[in-house]
Amino acid sequence: MRQIYRVDAAFGQTGRMDAAWNQENADFRQKSVSYQEEKHMVTAVVGANWGDEGKGKITDMLADEADIVIRFQGGANAGHTIVNNYGKFALHMLPSGVFYRHTTSVLGNGVALNIPFLIKEINALIEGGVPAPKVLVSDRAHIVMPYHILLDEYEEERLAGKSFGSTKSGIAPCYSDKYAKIGFQVNELFMAEAALREKLENVCTLKNIMIENLYHKPALKVDELYHTMMEYKEMIKPYVANTSVFLQEAIKEGKNILLEGQLVALKDTDHGIYPMVTSSSTLAAFGAVGAGIPPYEIKKVTTVVKAYSSAVGAGAFVSEIFDEEADELRRRGGDGGEFGATTGRPRRVGWFDAVATRYGCQMQGTTEVALTVIDPLGYLDEIPICIGYEINGEEHQEFPNTTYLYQAKPVLKKLPGWKSDVTGIRTWEALPKACQEYVNEIERQIGFPITL
Repeated sequence: MRQIYRVDAAFGQTGRMDAAWNQENADFRQKSVSYQEEKHMVTAVVGANWGDEGKGKITDMLADEADIVIRFQGGANAGHTIVNNYGKFALHMLPSGVFYRHTTSVLGNGVALNIPFLIKEINALIEGGVPAPKVLVSDRAHIVMPYHILLDEYEEERLAGKSFGSTKSGIAPCYSDKYAKIGFQVNELFMAEAALREKLENVCTLKNIMIENLYHKPALKVDELYHTMMEYKEMIKPYVANTSVFLQEAIKEGKNILLEGQLVALKDTDHGIYPMVTSSSTLAAFGAVGAGIPPYEIKKVTTVVKAYSSAVGAGAFVSEIFDEEADELRRRGGDGGEFGATTGRPRRVGWFDAVATRYGCQMQGTTEVALTVIDPLGYLDEIPICIGYEINGEEHQEFPNTTYLYQAKPVLKKLPGWKSDVTGIRTWEALPKACQEYVNEIERQIGFPITL
């Protein structure tokens, strides 16, 4: 059963905010069989492609029925834009359920935690009239240190035109230190001064070799870093908890839990378009690891898919379009157009890529698809869909590794456009037949049910 929910283009933002719309919104949640039939479960909301599909809005919508919303990976390197009765907010560290008084927002152990950024984001919500959210931060989350951000900037500067397109948020250096076992977990802010200083001295010795000799920048100073960490300690102290114990108890009590993925399948470290990927796993399966819950508790995976393709930053993008054709789609792409919520960079755009989407849904373990941002396509006479890749003269239906992906050319199938504005439509039956067929064709191509 397919449910229609109004989402405006580009960011997955809700439209008007009057009482009638709020009632329609409530009616939708009540009728949504895909979510309501099974209560008391863990649901992951993740993305299939390059990002910017509206995961934040879908999470925000489903959070109305959730008790807990968890960020399980990533950091301040991507944003979810939410528009609601309080206003418009771009969330980077906080989960998208923070606008509901009944929810607890958890930042799990898998998150790269930028403490000043998190506190700034919480304060911005409160200043915007949002009730102070209930936030818990895992005592095992790794801290984004000031030198992580510096190293990110230095490396992008060194690589110049061959950079990875980092957001310079310190995410890669933070995760690198985590796996090199020289990172700092939140709980280490509370360790004895002598032990913390000793570890800082060891880390600074390693970092300064690179900073002074490779990047030719000023060396790190232990006293300054220790002082900064003590400031971080005071900032984060009210929120620190053993979140895995909290979540285990919540599961026993039958709580409804949402896992909110940041970034998407094609940006996954292992299964994405390496090396133009993020530095953590973006898959629903990692939700169990990054939150600290048993994997078998994840009962539903809602994969958010955009009705056309968009991406920020470098990397293979087979169905990408260019020049005036791209500018027109980008311009129509929603509130403010297709620009990154974190970087402000113009997004690359292209036709819907069924090959990449099918692969992304498979990697996520999709149980249902939420298709978003179909509204902007109403101006087109014909709408191409990429249904295959041509590589070395042969057509392929499977998503290849990055080496072959850069050689791929899109195999396009054109569908008739509906040449009308569908933003006000509330039922499947009221959609133009050509629009229905476009959705049906996407469902046929990817092989997963589109329920929202």
